[in-house]
Amino acid sequence: MAAGAAARPRGRRAAGGWAPCAALALGWALGWALGAAPSHRCRPDAALLPPPLRRLAGAALLRAAVPRLRGGWSPCQLYRYRPGPGPGAARPNGTGPCTRGWHYALPAAGLRSNLVTQWDLVCASRWKVPLEQTTHLLGWTLGSVAAGLACDRFGRRAAFVVSLVLAVPLGLGVALAIDFVMVLVARLLFGAALAGAFLSLYVARLELCDPPHRLGVTMVAVFFWIAGELLLPGLAVLCRDWRVLQGTVTMILALLAACWWCPALLLESPRWLLATQQLERARKTLQALAESSGPGDDSSCHEESLLAELESLSEGSPQPRYHAVCEIFGTRVIWKNSVILGFTAFIGSGIRHCFTRNLAPHLPHFFSSYFVLVGTEAAACLFVCVTAERFGRRAILLLCAILTGISSLLLLALTQYLLDLIVLTLSVVGITASHAVTILSIFFASEVLPTVVRGAGLGLVVGASFVGKAAAPITAIPNSRGFFLHHVVFASFAILAVLSIMLLPESQGRSLPQSLQDGESQRRPPLFRQPPREDHLPLISPHSIPHDYSHLAASTKGLLSSPAAPHKI
Repeated sequence: MAAGAAARPRGRRAAGGWAPCAALALGWALGWALGAAPSHRCRPDAALLPPPLRRLAGAALLRAAVPRLRGGWSPCQLYRYRPGPGPGAARPNGTGPCTRGWHYALPAAGLRSNLVTQWDLVCASRWKVPLEQTTHLLGWTLGSVAAGLACDRFGRRAAFVVSLVLAVPLGLGVALAIDFVMVLVARLLFGAALAGAFLSLYVARLELCDPPHRLGVTMVAVFFWIAGELLLPGLAVLCRDWRVLQGTVTMILALLAACWWCPALLLESPRWLLATQQLERARKTLQALAESSGPGDDSSCHEESLLAELESLSEGSPQPRYHAVCEIFGTRVIWKNSVILGFTAFIGSGIRHCFTRNLAPHLPHFFSSYFVLVGTEAAACLFVCVTAERFGRRAILLLCAILTGISSLLLLALTQYLLDLIVLTLSVVGITASHAVTILSIFFASEVLPTVVRGAGLGLVVGASFVGKAAAPITAIPNSRGFFLHHVVFASFAILAVLSIMLLPESQGRSLPQSLQDGESQRRPPLFRQPPREDHLPLISPHSIPHDYSHLAASTKGLLSSPAAPHKI
């Protein structure tokens, strides 16, 4: 009976850390559907035809007004005619831009209306589509950095709830936008709010885990994210209109915000509370954690002594001690780890466009390319889940970076000499490996950054990954000749990333570093050595409070009694 009662709260807390990922993924994947450009052609303009041809209709009018290309009708041109003396003399003497709008082959990505068709973002205005995508990614970048700072100052739960609440009116602002500029601004802010919720939830979930389960719990959250991405096409087919789709996703986020307002679904991180010397709040949070997990004979004495020790420590009312992100710049090991993992996350996200471009001729339809990309993301997550706990984070990150670099170099040098099947295989391998590099870089960074600056540091790493993603829409700008240079630069960066990964420490099986001193004490071990395992997970293990928190309480007691306590954690 007690075990069943304990399992229910643990399951509720697990759902609190996993379920929001599906809703956030819907908000992230919206951009794919909203900006999908359908096939199109100019609408015939009878005013441009000579008088004898203006009575034509249907296919005859189309043939007389729109130039015929090898792949179909011209998407951006209409015939221009020179006046002649009779019907037989009417011959087109050139072409010009469309004058009466466009006819679109709908639905596009399941929608009968999206941003492209709403404001005719084609031909001379098609540069606005990559502009909107880049702006949205800029919002995710800024939101990651801002939410990371808020996490370290106000707490993980507070940053998550506020970001989620802000996402609701901003999402409605996108759905109700009356012009393209309003869409740009609303999408930027909407992306920032989603990024804040994603980052704060990521950190809060990680800090409730012990070393043997950190990877598994995080990868389950990634699978929830992938499930949300897979739901988007079906939701788009049901909604049919982009405003309805945006509003539906916003209502899902509103429901999420209403439910996750309850503290039982997502507790504040006791690890962060202890590291910042908020001992009274830490005692209450740990007590709630223990009570919700039910009684246990083997750990009740340990829990009571831990809570009593925390209560005695909190009697002195110590002042909370917060750390600013600028303190990272004054460190050596923490700064080095942050730069390397931010760089690898940037490479993993940015180089992916070099591979997806090779898939376009083989996967011309939106749904086929979309599901292939999501499928490779799922394969990468499964690979990381199976291997990173057995062989270590650093070794698997190194392997994935090598696969990414080799695939990119082979495609860069030999694409025109290889069979289509080999090009397709290398592209799929490269996409999967680049996904794994991004996933593992972010997770690795969350493990090696100390608790007192984990939010801000991880925000910079996640922001770097979104900057890399922005390379794809930038190179998609019409008349851009930067794809080859983009491929060369990112292939070179991938080789440099392989060398830099060797300088990282190994975090597998180790406790999360708490203070800046803990972060600076990390050292680079041999590549394939298995580190020891520690701790227990509140969400899964039979012990409701991990013994690592007792060490934190003891170290906090020593710091409070030390004269130098105000200057360090």
